[in-house]
Amino acid sequence: MTSPRSKKITVVGAGKYGSTTAQRLAAMDIANEVVMTDIVEGLPQGLALDMNQSRPVERYRTRVIGSNGFEETAGSDVGIITAGLARKPGMSRMDLLAVNAKIVRQVTRELVDRSPDVTIIVVTNPLDQMTVLAAEVSGLPRHRVMGQAGVLDSSRFAHFIAERLEVDILTVEALTLGSHGATMVPVPSQCFVDGRPLQGILAQDEIDALVERTRGGGAEIVAYLKTGSAFYAPSSAAAIMARAILSDEGRVTPVCAWLTGEYGLSDIYLGVPARLGAAGVEEIVEHDLTSTERAGLHAAAAAVRDKVEEMETLLRA
Repeated sequence: MTSPRSKKITVVGAGKYGSTTAQRLAAMDIANEVVMTDIVEGLPQGLALDMNQSRPVERYRTRVIGSNGFEETAGSDVGIITAGLARKPGMSRMDLLAVNAKIVRQVTRELVDRSPDVTIIVVTNPLDQMTVLAAEVSGLPRHRVMGQAGVLDSSRFAHFIAERLEVDILTVEALTLGSHGATMVPVPSQCFVDGRPLQGILAQDEIDALVERTRGGGAEIVAYLKTGSAFYAPSSAAAIMARAILSDEGRVTPVCAWLTGEYGLSDIYLGVPARLGAAGVEEIVEHDLTSTERAGLHAAAAAVRDKVEEMETLLRA
């Protein structure tokens, strides 16, 4: 078995999301190196130096390497793409799509050129389109390219449930499927509090209110911050996915994964429960959904197909 000390993870982008993800991964001590690359000169190098100086205090060995290129990323086992712009005032969704598609296309090629055996986790928004783009550009098997959204959204749902019921957060299990955003599909039938079904604890209108708050979870944080967006919980979600792959955990967690008939859907990237291990997405796990939840998942799939077609039209222009 390969020693964790020979493993390497690359995080593309040294903004708050990328740098916090790199720090979390380093502290997990599951790899020899975490490479953080960004186009801003000095930024990844300075952050890496700061993180490395925390190793004696935090008692981990993983080194963080800051770079403005991709040479240092060679031989990476896992690559996390966080690079891209957030939407700015006056920027349309199509403007954001065009800018981030160019960035994701470029960094995916750079990453795979130097790490042909890499497994890619896409974080850049709009997530569904960017995951499809990374899969197409990389040429990798679809099970080795995935997107991060479901872990984060499920965690937000669990938090809101725990706060509403005033219970220990660690007793709450929550699940969201579908897409990241308006077509997210929280799955109350698969939510439990200390082993008890959520639907036997809260009335449906109370569950619906928690569902709506979960859908708007990111926007709620943005409204408080005024500038910028969430990065603590999102970085935790990306890091836990990387750890599941690098450590071959076989962990079941919701991710944006390629479907080949599961849930009655094929040839699409969509948020579903998946078993993550050394091969990437090793299995799509199918839960028994209510008719409403299943309909929501299929509606999310239709919306994703429309968004992907929109992206492909834009890229052909």
